[in-house]
Amino acid sequence: MKDILSDIIAYKRMEVEQQKAAVPADVLRQTIENLPPARTVSMKQSLAASDTGIIAEFKRRSPSKGWIHAEAKAEDVCPDYERAGAAALSVLTDRHFFGGTLADLQTARACTDLPLLRKDFVIDSYQLLQARACGANAVLLIAACLSPEEVMSLAGQAHALGLEVLMEVHMPEELACLGPHVDMLGVNNRNLGSFHTDVRTSFDMLEALAALPSQPEPPLLVSESGLSDAQTVRQLRRAGYRGFLIGENFMRSPHPGKALSAFLQNLNGPCV
Repeated sequence: MKDILSDIIAYKRMEVEQQKAAVPADVLRQTIENLPPARTVSMKQSLAASDTGIIAEFKRRSPSKGWIHAEAKAEDVCPDYERAGAAALSVLTDRHFFGGTLADLQTARACTDLPLLRKDFVIDSYQLLQARACGANAVLLIAACLSPEEVMSLAGQAHALGLEVLMEVHMPEELACLGPHVDMLGVNNRNLGSFHTDVRTSFDMLEALAALPSQPEPPLLVSESGLSDAQTVRQLRRAGYRGFLIGENFMRSPHPGKALSAFLQNLNGPCV
């Protein structure tokens, strides 16, 4: 079976070195120093306060399924997501495999006040500087491509930059990466090696999640990928999840914001 994640990380290491050469870290630090005060609440707080917890994702393509919405523009989709009722936004910034850019993140920041997650394969602290400089409020750290020590280091550096951390796992063993700087804990229903998706993963992880040591401020639970049914989201919410990252289900529509609005109507409608 082809391991897509290994291909992505190998390419990402090369890409990050090229980006460092083009825009040195000191330039990003200067940009961050000159940023205006943040206008948004935290992503964790926004999800906790939301009745639905939908993290609507801006995503043009997938390595496994190809182009989803090739002509999508962040300046059109992201404000529509906010008007429709999203609690937060996720913006794919990987160009080679997902068709996204850091410019999409900057555009999203300019046209919405919602919390923004930089969705990428973060393997280097330089990417945290990029995220902060481009207006992100939170970053994704994927346990499948990082060691526990790397997660702890990157999460601490993210907090120092004023970024929240969503750590993603797919299996109980990856919970070893959980540390004090993880604000949100995401369960990815998609296996990043094969890209096979099964929403039962979020339910199957509940026993391992319940066994985690108690914390004064436990991470908020997020279910990611493969969510297309309002009833499933209701069930996950009853099980303790408070964030639901949905991209492809909306982005396949010519009007993703309208697709989100229709989904929320179903979600808020009578249970069946």
